[in-house]
Amino acid sequence: MDSMLNKHGIRPTKIRRAIAELLFDGTDKHVSVDDVIDLARAQKIKTSVASVYNTLNQFAVAGLLRKVTVEQGRAFFDTNLSEHHHFYFEDEERLEDIPVDAINISGLPKLPKGRRIKSIDVTIRI
Repeated sequence: MDSMLNKHGIRPTKIRRAIAELLFDGTDKHVSVDDVIDLARAQKIKTSVASVYNTLNQFAVAGLLRKVTVEQGRAFFDTNLSEHHHFYFEDEERLEDIPVDAINISGLPKLPKGRRIKSIDVTIRI
């Protein structure tokens, strides 16, 4: 884990290592701050909400996670960095991936001069 964190400019502290090990086990995950706290507690890892929140956001800024905001104050962190979209199951508060080629996007507005599209993220709420 240390080399992965270092490669992305993140100093590998004890809590960052622990969170990285919970998240980057080869299985794609959509997790909230609360989910990570629950995972950490199940593994007897002591941490705070602030530490988890800061670490997840730091991982997202560094490109290790993709932050998916489903509504104000409600975000998930996605370990799948490939281009894709999401279903958001409101009653279950969970995300599920939609392959990028399952959605056809057309009729986009003209972009402001000198701008280009970075990404298009579709979240279908169900």
